[in-house]
Amino acid sequence: QVQPVESGGGLVQPGGSLRLSCAASGSIFSLYVMGWYRQAPGKQREFVASATTGGWTNYAGSVKGRFTISRDNAKNTVYLQMNSLKPEDAAVYYCNTYPPLENYWGKGTLVTVSS
Repeated sequence: QVQPVESGGGLVQPGGSLRLSCAASGSIFSLYVMGWYRQAPGKQREFVASATTGGWTNYAGSVKGRFTISRDNAKNTVYLQMNSLKPEDAAVYYCNTYPPLENYWGKGTLVTVSS
């Protein structure tokens, strides 16, 4: 199967915004809840947000109110709008199903939050 492809990361100042995108395979996207995860240096990968095919969303407490997950079912793409970014949000961000499929991790996209 084709791995997801994440994009949109970069360097942003604290308080700034980024929008991440993840293109997923149609066979996966149409059937599964999709999620975003992140892994900071020296830390375990953690859940960030998820969205069902019907649009129900769920967020980690640390990002609730600042991040918004959405999905375009026609494009097999899931997005993560990140606002009011903090230095502790810096990490490699990945998308996968929720819960994650072990063999469906992509390369991720790096988010750096620094002044």
